[in-house]
Amino acid sequence: MAGEARRKGLMIGERLKVLRKERKMSQGDIQERTGLQRCYVSRVENGHTMPSIDTLRKMAGALKVPMYRFFYEGTEPPRALPLPKTARTADWGTSGKHGQYVRQMRTLLGKMDESDRRFLLLVAYKVARKKPSEAN
Repeated sequence: MAGEARRKGLMIGERLKVLRKERKMSQGDIQERTGLQRCYVSRVENGHTMPSIDTLRKMAGALKVPMYRFFYEGTEPPRALPLPKTARTADWGTSGKHGQYVRQMRTLLGKMDESDRRFLLLVAYKVARKKPSEAN
């Protein structure tokens, strides 16, 4: 793990260890409740391995705590930050004639093989990057 990821892995590992010890559980107890190997739990606690979201969900279930407890020390969930306002173009293709167009494209893309989809995406990317004066 590099820099920031390593630091976050250590933080999650430390929180896992604290939560586990607060509940007077061993790494073996976590193994029994999650199906994860005890050595894996140890690697997470020592910051050598970064668990996936699914693995964190299993561990939280075994400890009977909400997942946010791995990232936040308070007993109440942290306040959610407001979502940034998106540009109006984010609505394009969600309904009406543009939505129908997107549904048709999705159907046709599903019939293509991966290399054709990549080629089409490359072309779309290049066309979208053209300056208005180059479009003609």
